[in-house]
Amino acid sequence: MDEQPVNGVLAELRFDLRECWQKLPNKAFFLCLLAAWLALFQFLGNSTLGYIHSPSLLSWTLNAYSPIGDYFSSDDGHGVIIPFVVLALFWWKRKELMALPLNLWWPGFLLFGLALLLHIAAYMIQQPKLSLIAFFAGVYGLMGLAWGRDWLRASFFPFFLFAFCVPLGSQGQIITTPMRHLVATVVAAISHLGLAPDLVREGTQLFDAQNSFHYDIAPACSGIRSLVSLLALTTIFGFISFKTGWKRALMVLVAFPLAVIGNVVRITFTVVVAEAFGQDAGKWVEQKFGFVTFAIAIACVLLLEHWLREDRPRAGGQPEARTT
Repeated sequence: MDEQPVNGVLAELRFDLRECWQKLPNKAFFLCLLAAWLALFQFLGNSTLGYIHSPSLLSWTLNAYSPIGDYFSSDDGHGVIIPFVVLALFWWKRKELMALPLNLWWPGFLLFGLALLLHIAAYMIQQPKLSLIAFFAGVYGLMGLAWGRDWLRASFFPFFLFAFCVPLGSQGQIITTPMRHLVATVVAAISHLGLAPDLVREGTQLFDAQNSFHYDIAPACSGIRSLVSLLALTTIFGFISFKTGWKRALMVLVAFPLAVIGNVVRITFTVVVAEAFGQDAGKWVEQKFGFVTFAIAIACVLLLEHWLREDRPRAGGQPEARTT
């Protein structure tokens, strides 16, 4: 019984793919240049040859996401998902993109040339992260070269999301260290209101006076993983939901306080349980209720979107026009 709807969806998908492919000009031109660009980064993409002995930037990037291949437990593991998200959003915008005047735009070669120079410099100084940025910038320039300035403007988002493919690695400590101290300070302040009055904080460590429980706000718990995930989520949500620039920017920036708030709530709850039932109970709560961070954040994002909604009805019953 379910085969007919599924077959209908697949048939419609094939029809849309064929229609977009037929409408898209300069396909061979773009694909040949893209293949050459990919080959450059496959064979001359990585010059470090340190932890991973491969000239391929792709191999270096996958190893940077997670050396052991467990992307779901890595702080940078979300990078393997972002390309699929970008492709899905390009598909979501396909009608808008196909309606544009798509022509060769030679100034796009300038952006491509700048990306090539950035990669050459990064290759010489052994900075593969800069090479990864150059790779995405080069693809963006090739799209502009093949399909024009209007395409670049319309596709800046979702293409901007490739920024989340650049692994932070040890540079993430610039963010995690102050976040660890902030979360620990706020949790201690809340606990002293009566939830756990004997809680002691030393740096990022939290323990009670009797030393019956002891926690350290580790980098993984400080919010870097939730921050990057929330930042990607709020960026996508903001650009899909709003047309106004300041509302999009607000949705992006709100990820930072939401990551802190979510972790504060989770760790405070963990401390309260540990205060009442001991270290093991608190550890169980910490492991089983990690979703609290995202649950609180998503609820806040939905409330903010409702408050900022651009199609809010007026008093007379007519919805306001969307701001462009």
